[in-house]
Amino acid sequence: MASIEKRGDSYRIKVSCGYKANGQQVTQKMTWTPDPKMTEKQIEKELQRQAILFEEECKHGQIVSAIKFEAFAEEWFEDYGKLNLKSTTYTRQRQLTKRVYAAIGHIRLDKLTTREIQKFINSLAKDGVNEHTGKPLSRKTMIHYLSFISTIIDYAIKMDMLSDNPCRRVTIPKGSKKERKILTIEETEEFFNLLKTAPLKYRAFFTLDIYSGMRRGEMLGLEWKDIDFQTGVIHIQRTSNYTKTNGIYTDTTKTESSVRFVKVPMEVIDVLLLYKEEQDEERIKLGSKWHDTDRLFVKYDGQPMNPQTPYGWLKEFCERNDFPFYGIHQFRHLHTSLLIGAGIDPTTVSGILGHSQVSTTLNLYSHMFRENQIKACDAVANALSFTAKDNPETKNPHHTNDTESYKKIG
Repeated sequence: MASIEKRGDSYRIKVSCGYKANGQQVTQKMTWTPDPKMTEKQIEKELQRQAILFEEECKHGQIVSAIKFEAFAEEWFEDYGKLNLKSTTYTRQRQLTKRVYAAIGHIRLDKLTTREIQKFINSLAKDGVNEHTGKPLSRKTMIHYLSFISTIIDYAIKMDMLSDNPCRRVTIPKGSKKERKILTIEETEEFFNLLKTAPLKYRAFFTLDIYSGMRRGEMLGLEWKDIDFQTGVIHIQRTSNYTKTNGIYTDTTKTESSVRFVKVPMEVIDVLLLYKEEQDEERIKLGSKWHDTDRLFVKYDGQPMNPQTPYGWLKEFCERNDFPFYGIHQFRHLHTSLLIGAGIDPTTVSGILGHSQVSTTLNLYSHMFRENQIKACDAVANALSFTAKDNPETKNPHHTNDTESYKKIG
C-alpha cells in the first residue's frame, strides 16, 4: 500500500518495492500538488487516485527512485562490471565515463530521454572533440559510447527499474570511415627482407604474426607447449594483456570462438626454433634469475612482455628504415586480405580469425569480399570468352567491362 504525507501545499506518495539483499527497504516516491481551485473533497479523491496509479506503475517497473545516471552507472560497475567483465573491457568502459558523466550523469534515469542521448552523441561528431587530432571522434568510438549508455539502461530494465531503453531510437552520425591501410605484396616482401637484420625475437614475432593473423594479445599469450613443431599447428587458448590496475596479466581469449588452432608453414616453425634456441641460451645464462613462464615473447628475464613493447619496437624500426608504419593490427588485416584474395569462404576466414560470428567477418571485410566476387564474375566471363566473338555488344565502344559495371553496382 502507498503511504501519503502532506508537505506544505503538496503531498508525497511513497510506495514500498521490497528489500535489497542487505535488508535495506527499497521505496519509490513522487510528489503531487493539487490545483488551488480544488475543494478538500476533490483533493482527497484525486490524491487516492494518484496513489493507486503510482503504486501500479511501481509494480510494473515503470518508475525508478530519484537515482541519477552517474550514481546508477557506478552501481553497475560495482555489482556487475567487476564480476562479469574482462579487465580490459572494464578499463575501456571506465574510460568512457568522463564524457558520459559530464553530459548526462546528472540526469535521473527516469528523466533520461532519447533527445538528451542523441544530443550527446551528436556532440562527439564535432570538430575538436578528439583532443589529439582536433577532429571529431570516429563513428566506431561513437558506437562505443552509445553502447555503454545502453548497457547501463538495459541493466536498469533488468532490475525492473525501467521499461524502455531510449538508446534504441538514437541515430549514430555517419562520420568519416577510417581507411584501413594494408601493406602491398611488394611492401610485405620488403618488410621480410628488413626483418633479416632485426633481433631474432622480433623477426619471430612479426613473421608469426603475418602468417597466423593472430591478435597481439594472443601472440603474447603463446607458450612453447602450444606449438606442434612437427605439424606446424599452433593452439591459441589464452591472451596476455595489460591494465594500469593489474599490470601484465593472463586472461582467456576474447570469445569462446577465439580458442582455436592455426597452421603455419614450416619456414615459420624454423624461425621459431632458432628463436627458442636463443631463448634457452639466455635462460641458462641467467640461471635462477630467469622466470620460467614458458612464454614465447618475454622480457630479458623471461617475464611476459608488455603489450606495448612490440608496437614501440615496430614503430621505431619502420622509421629507421623509412618504411610505412600502420600499427600492428595491420598484419591481421594483411593476413585476412590474403585469405579472401585466395578465394577462402567467409565461414573459414571467420574461424581462422577467431570471430564469434561470420557476420563480424563480413562486416569488417565486406569490401574485400565484394572485390573477390567481382574477380569471380570476371573469371566466368573470361572462361566463356568464346561466346563474345560473335556478340555485337562487344564491338560497342561504349560497352564497359564486367569489373567496371560491377563496381558501379556495388
